Amino acid sequence: MELNLKNPLVFFDLETTGINITQDRVVEISFLKIYPGGKEDDIKTRRINPGIPIPKEATAIHGITDDDVKDCPTFKQIAKSLADQLEGCDLAGFNSSRFDVPMLAEEFLRAGVDFDMRKRKFVDVQIIFHKKEQRTLEAAYKFYCNKTLENAHSADADTKATYEVLKSQLDRYPDLVNDVETLSKDFSSFNNNVDFAGRVVLNDKGVEIFNFGKHKGKPVAEVFKNEPSYYAWMMDGDFPLNTKQALTKIRLREMNK
Repeated sequence: MELNLKNPLVFFDLETTGINITQDRVVEISFLKIYPGGKEDDIKTRRINPGIPIPKEATAIHGITDDDVKDCPTFKQIAKSLADQLEGCDLAGFNSSRFDVPMLAEEFLRAGVDFDMRKRKFVDVQIIFHKKEQRTLEAAYKFYCNKTLENAHSADADTKATYEVLKSQLDRYPDLVNDVETLSKDFSSFNNNVDFAGRVVLNDKGVEIFNFGKHKGKPVAEVFKNEPSYYAWMMDGDFPLNTKQALTKIRLREMNK
């Protein structure tokens, strides 16, 4: 089944130095742009110099070494061009809601490029898969497409496989609406995150609450009012820039009331 699109949809996958959003960096990005009507661009892959050593544990997964990226541009050097290529597009990936989207947002913030992730919709094929079948990308590719995923954990292979899996999911499940807005809203999120890392979420009344630590379940505005030092602690702490950005917006909103 072809995708029913209002905006171009970009399938993307990141390979990184690790899984810590605040400390690790991107070493490779692949993306595949699909247009309304079904036209596909050629898949694009860029190696990126992370500016920090690639741990051997990460290399064991994606095969990328320090030597492979020593002459490649940094993310900051390609950030503006990448943002231009993604402008006006929605995004899709596998496990993207929990990792790739927060990591990409963090890299744009570190690079000082204004790329508003909140303006676009996200489709997470892994969440659809887990809600329907509970397996991995390799298993998803075999299950939905009846193919063996060669070169798993290379960004280009994973990106292309994710696109094929989503199309096959739409063929298989009659209740899966062929619409990016619905896929994003109803099938690609387990909770109502305020920040990409899920440190702050919306409760059933639409109020921002903390989703971790000693104040878990408490309204953010209430905590900042009763314990102003908590905001300063988080601003000085090892939290994602996107989380700090979200908290600052809440704090400024409450101060201006």
